[in-house]
Amino acid sequence: MKLMKQLLAMATIAFATAAQAAPAAEAPDALVKRISQDVIDTAKADKAIQAGDIKRVTELVESKILPYVDFQRMTSLAAGRHWRDATPDQQKQLAAEFRTLLIYTYSGALSQIKNETVEFKPLRADPADTEVEVRSQVNVARGEPVPLNYRVAKTPSGWKIYDINVLGAWLVETYKSSFASEISKGGIDGLIKTLQAKNKALASRPAAKAK
Repeated sequence: MKLMKQLLAMATIAFATAAQAAPAAEAPDALVKRISQDVIDTAKADKAIQAGDIKRVTELVESKILPYVDFQRMTSLAAGRHWRDATPDQQKQLAAEFRTLLIYTYSGALSQIKNETVEFKPLRADPADTEVEVRSQVNVARGEPVPLNYRVAKTPSGWKIYDINVLGAWLVETYKSSFASEISKGGIDGLIKTLQAKNKALASRPAAKAK
């Protein structure tokens, strides 16, 4: 579980780094490859990140993550059929809280990045495809390589990542059942309140422990 959180952190923050410099026509696999390498290099070189400074990581993510991650689509998939029942304001709140949860949950693990490298597989896609899966693996100093794949969709503003797969588990699916459970108990507002409570608790924890 610790390794999975670390890899999810790498993937989550990788969506953001150097985002403003990426050309709109960049191929999806080239985009993910460049960003992934950038985030690993940044995590290794940034002393604040290595020390587990969540504020430092959060500021980095908040300033650069939005252009390359479709959090609304990610949230709608996690919410499933309940998303259609939510009002526009509830959808906005839910997406914002889910984004914050992912940032808090996985940012602390960035301090664990040491000597990992990422190897990308050939892209299996047709030039006309609007949704593709970018496959890669994380090579660690000890142990077997860990699969790390991305689902990427073409939008009017370029390619955006909306799901990741670590160790065979898609991120959206890992949250789908817990979202459904909370909605069954308290509706969309109940889920929003639950996420708000989790985010508040994570925000108050020491940086080194927020993993």
